[in-house]
Amino acid sequence: MQFNQMYRRLRPRLWADRLLVWTGAVVTGLTVVGFVELTDYANGWFAAVRTAHEWAPLLITPIGGALVVWLTQRYAVGAAGSGIPQVIAALNPELPATGRPYLVSLRLTVGKIFLGAAAMFAGFSTGREGPSVQIAAGVFQSFHRWVIHKTIIKERDLILAGGAAGIAAAFNAPLAGIVFAIEELSKRFEERSSGVLITAIVISGLVAVSIMGNLNYFGRVSSVAMGAAILWPGIVVTMATGLLGGLFARLLIHSFRDKSWRINQWRGRHPIGFAALCGLVVAVLGLLSGGEVFGSGYTASQGLLSGQGDVSMFYFVEKFIATWASFWSGVPGGIFAPALAVGAGIGRDVALITSALSAPPVIALGMAGFLAAVTQAPITSFIIVMEMTDEHSMVLSLMAAALLASVISRVISEPLYPALAKLQLTRVETLLSQQR
Repeated sequence: MQFNQMYRRLRPRLWADRLLVWTGAVVTGLTVVGFVELTDYANGWFAAVRTAHEWAPLLITPIGGALVVWLTQRYAVGAAGSGIPQVIAALNPELPATGRPYLVSLRLTVGKIFLGAAAMFAGFSTGREGPSVQIAAGVFQSFHRWVIHKTIIKERDLILAGGAAGIAAAFNAPLAGIVFAIEELSKRFEERSSGVLITAIVISGLVAVSIMGNLNYFGRVSSVAMGAAILWPGIVVTMATGLLGGLFARLLIHSFRDKSWRINQWRGRHPIGFAALCGLVVAVLGLLSGGEVFGSGYTASQGLLSGQGDVSMFYFVEKFIATWASFWSGVPGGIFAPALAVGAGIGRDVALITSALSAPPVIALGMAGFLAAVTQAPITSFIIVMEMTDEHSMVLSLMAAALLASVISRVISEPLYPALAKLQLTRVETLLSQQR
């Protein structure tokens, strides 16, 4: 009798599910780390080719973009773009279970990994964080088939935790992953499974830390100018990033939703040619900027924050356009890292114009402000910048900049990812109706 009571209290079948989820978290973390390493290699390869042959991007980027979009449309349509809208759409409770494989699956994960890296091989201005969300969600979802208590740990729960784990592992920032899950992917966790899922997100982040090291990608920000001296530059950079971030989000939404644009009509008829045209735009901007706009923008952001690098006065404009063209082309790739780079460029220019005593704090505010304005996820944005710079003395400043920039952005544009998620749902509904 006592043995049976102990057995019921231990609930071994539920612990089996927990161990399964945590195993999935480890596998997810390893997968995202592998993707990060592959994208680093892709960026390095492109930089080496561009250094050896300055005009090579005029061929590599358009041809590479056309090839990547052709492969995406032929083998992994749901892998196009960021990946975050797909995960949000997959979490929609009104979506039939038969529609989820068009948004999140192991097949799309594999496609996202190689096609996302291929876009970086071609020099497009894309990031790896958005794709990491879809990649991780696909890996985590695949473990649901072995879950015993499917009413407690649901498929949607694993997709949610996987997406957050992708952010945690890609940014090496577990706290940002948890907040991203709550703020952007879903407005709540299921009470019965929240502890297991949050632990899974942390495990994925720890896997990334154990392999890539407990480092802050952007280093530490010099905060010598904190206090009243940063107030005026901080207000200016927050207003600028809020306006420009809102404009960027509005452009992205209308670039995919507005079918009345003639260029969108041409894009619908000739997607491969349009991708090549976008690749040419990115290549030309890259040559004009001395190669500054190619890739994710991590190097430029890191150099500006550390004070050991510099960019041209119009870097943020060139990066803004190159990222828009890259996203519009239809290649798999995210906008988190490019958005941080645009924000860093805005912050650097504001620091010069306002004669700020120290540019790095203003640059950090610009990064948090622009990312928050684009995504309208202010809490995630300031936590990402805080964790990646290890600058806890700027918590309140980063929070204020992110919140205000997000408010300004909402006057200009509707939320980016929910709008794009609606387009993904429409695509899936069309596919499902064709099968009936």
